[in-house]
Amino acid sequence: MSGTAEVQVRPGVEADLKALTTLYNHYVRETPITFDTEPFTPEERRPWLLSHPEDGPHRLRVATDADSQEILGYATSSPYRPKPAYGTSVETTVYVAPGAGGRGIGSLLYTSLFDALACEDLHRAYAGIAQPNEASARLHARFGFRHVGTYREVGRKFGRYWDVAWYEKPL
Repeated sequence: MSGTAEVQVRPGVEADLKALTTLYNHYVRETPITFDTEPFTPEERRPWLLSHPEDGPHRLRVATDADSQEILGYATSSPYRPKPAYGTSVETTVYVAPGAGGRGIGSLLYTSLFDALACEDLHRAYAGIAQPNEASARLHARFGFRHVGTYREVGRKFGRYWDVAWYEKPL
């Protein structure tokens, strides 16, 4: 992957499911960035994909290489919590494919996501970042998120406990 290749960002579609699952499973198997501990099949991830339509407050944006159409990353806005009073809050996240970091893909994805959410009835976005993850902290700061607290040793993966720093952004 060339650092100069053009990147396109678009809504995620059903045809992306296998590649998105493969990308996510990398983080499940190799990192503490997600607290899922077992890889998924595409069929197991289908409900997640379908919970992010092209409109509304819960979106999926996908970055692809303009030439190869290879998926380079994705960003989502998802329900913050299931109770109705949380309806104007979303949790956002970004995953960039291994080997595609440092190309500004996370920024392209978040720009597209927040542009898409601008007309939605939303008040706040939240992001939980497993620690340490300086790249994610910098990305969120660039998009106006501010640190609001840290849950200490909230998740156990790979035989150790991990902290999660929480960030919020007004929408």
